[in-house]
Amino acid sequence: MALFGGLAASVTSGIIGSYVVVKRIVFISGSIAHSVLGGMGLFLWLKRTYDIAWISPIQGALLAALISAFLIGWIHLRYRQREDTVIAAIWSTGMSIGVIFIAFTPGYNVELMNFLFGNILWVGKSDIEMLLWLDGIVLVATSFFHQKFLAICFDEDQAALQGIHVSGYYQLLLALVAISVVILIQVVGAILVIAMLAIPAAVAAGFSSRLRVVMTLAVLLGCLFVIFGLFASYQLNWPPGATIALIAALFYLFRLIIKSNNGR
Repeated sequence: MALFGGLAASVTSGIIGSYVVVKRIVFISGSIAHSVLGGMGLFLWLKRTYDIAWISPIQGALLAALISAFLIGWIHLRYRQREDTVIAAIWSTGMSIGVIFIAFTPGYNVELMNFLFGNILWVGKSDIEMLLWLDGIVLVATSFFHQKFLAICFDEDQAALQGIHVSGYYQLLLALVAISVVILIQVVGAILVIAMLAIPAAVAAGFSSRLRVVMTLAVLLGCLFVIFGLFASYQLNWPPGATIALIAALFYLFRLIIKSNNGR
């Protein structure tokens, strides 16, 4: 189940991560990943306090991620604020709300700890179903709107001259980033989500300038990182999510060293 969940997450992270790297909005994923703590804390508080059995922290994470993505895009497009300022504000607000609700939630919140730091070994049948549904949404959306996303990633002004509704597609792209963040939280946790979203795409971009090729390579690299990460974590008795992210980071560093030596 852990392996299948990791492979499912790699599909979306490779595709959306390629857009994120090209658009240079990597830290937006970090902001969304940390702001989801507010949604997770709220839903866990509701579940424990009012005994609502059908809700779960991951549903709160999805809601908070989509709200954060919308706010980042809306503020940036409407008020022309720098994205790094907006990112910092949403990052801190989401974390603060999450900490407050966690403090009010009765019992030991080990469930949130697994979402924060990642525990792919806890992935169950319902998690796999959610991952596949979210994968399907991302694949359908990118299949229909790839050319539009490509245009706004490389040149928003030129895209506007071509008659593309830049603000709408930018918001849609951020929503897909939010969905991808929630998918990856299941694998590596909120804290390490940037590693799996950005590193496979960044490494793949070094092999090709064609975005479709980069996406394909990023998906394959993500799958490799998951497979080797799970194997290494089992052999070394390390946390699987952190091990997957560490292997991805080491591979990226190795790629930079090879590229630097070849440049000389």
